[in-house]
Amino acid sequence: MIKTILPALMLGFTALSSAALPAAPAQAEDQKAEQVHVRGSIVTYSGSALKVKTREGETVDVTLADGWKLASVANAALTDIKPGDFVGIASLPSEGGGDGALEVLIFPPAMKGAGEGSYGWDLKPNSSMTNATVADAVKGVDGRTVTVSYHGKEKKIAIPDGTPVVTIAPATKDDLVPGAVVFIPAEKAASGALAHQVLVGKNGVVPPM
Repeated sequence: MIKTILPALMLGFTALSSAALPAAPAQAEDQKAEQVHVRGSIVTYSGSALKVKTREGETVDVTLADGWKLASVANAALTDIKPGDFVGIASLPSEGGGDGALEVLIFPPAMKGAGEGSYGWDLKPNSSMTNATVADAVKGVDGRTVTVSYHGKEKKIAIPDGTPVVTIAPATKDDLVPGAVVFIPAEKAASGALAHQVLVGKNGVVPPM
C-alpha cells in the first residue's frame, strides 16, 4: 500500500485479478512526493509509458513504475447498494444540507475497510471522498439516501438518479488503447508523472472518480 499525503487510488489483488480503492491520506511524514490525479484519454501506450490527454486539455507523459497494477470498472446499480457493503462515494455539499453523491464505487468484499475515512477529493471543487460501510440504504422520491459509517462517525449522502455507480473489474494491457479513459493516481516526477496504478475504462464504462 502506497501511503500519500493526498488521497490516492490503490490497486491490490483479490478474487479479481485486480482491485482498486481510493485510499485515505497518510501522515505528512509519510509523504514521498507530490501526488496528482491524472484523468483523461490515452493517446499512446508502449511498455512502461503512457501518454494521456487530460480533461483539462493538456498532454501528460506517465511513466509506469515496476510492478504497476491495472484494473477497470463495471457498471453497477443503486439497488446493488446494501447495508454492510463497503463503498467509496465522491460527493459535494448540497444546498439543502448534507452531501450529494457525484459517483459511487462498490468495493469487492475482500477490500472492505481499506482506506476508511472521509477526506478532500479533487473530482470537483469542494468535493470529498468517503470510504465507509453502508449502515442503511433508504429509497426516496428523488433517488436513494445512504447512511455510511466510518471510525465511529456517520454521514448521510443522497444519491440522485443518474449518479454513476460502478464496481471493480479485471483489465489487461490490451485495454490500454488510444481513446480509452483512465484515472491514474501518480507522483509528480521530472519526466511528468510516475504511476503505480491505472484504472481504465472499457466496454463503454469509464472510471467516474
